[in-house]
Amino acid sequence: MQRARTRDALLIIDMINTFRFKDGLRLRDAALSIAPTVARLRQRARTRGVPVIYVNDNFTEWTSDFRQLVEKCARPRSRGHAIVARLRPTPEDSSVLKPRHSAFYQTPLPLLLEQLGSERLVLVGIATESCILSSAADAHVRGYRVTVPRDGVASCIDEDRERALAVMRDAFDVASPLARHVRFP
Repeated sequence: MQRARTRDALLIIDMINTFRFKDGLRLRDAALSIAPTVARLRQRARTRGVPVIYVNDNFTEWTSDFRQLVEKCARPRSRGHAIVARLRPTPEDSSVLKPRHSAFYQTPLPLLLEQLGSERLVLVGIATESCILSSAADAHVRGYRVTVPRDGVASCIDEDRERALAVMRDAFDVASPLARHVRFP
């Protein structure tokens, strides 16, 4: 399916997740707290025809794909099943698996964004001080305008989230309004 070119894109980063790592339960709880906000923002983006792109770690499972990851995380015994229930991707959504923190590092995301004609990226997800910060920095150096709704990102520790938001604002001119103030064309 070919999409119309759009200036904005919504990137949902690492919300489809097993949470099977150190501090995974703490990060899962933080992700659960922002899931309703992310879901509302995703719905607004879809309504306005703004592309929704799920960007997720591949957890070094090189023979897996995004659909397999969604199904794995959706299982009732998975730590991430409640988030998948709320944020399950649709066939219209794009997905990118990443091997490291940044959504751009060694991924096809730059080509996808170029084909979409994106100029501004709205980043939501986890963890603010690592994957969101790395992705925002890489987006900035590539010339994108970046918005990170402060109530659409989470970390295990609130102070880490606040520090990362401050770095993004001060170093990369990232806007961090509340999600309800994010406007799509």
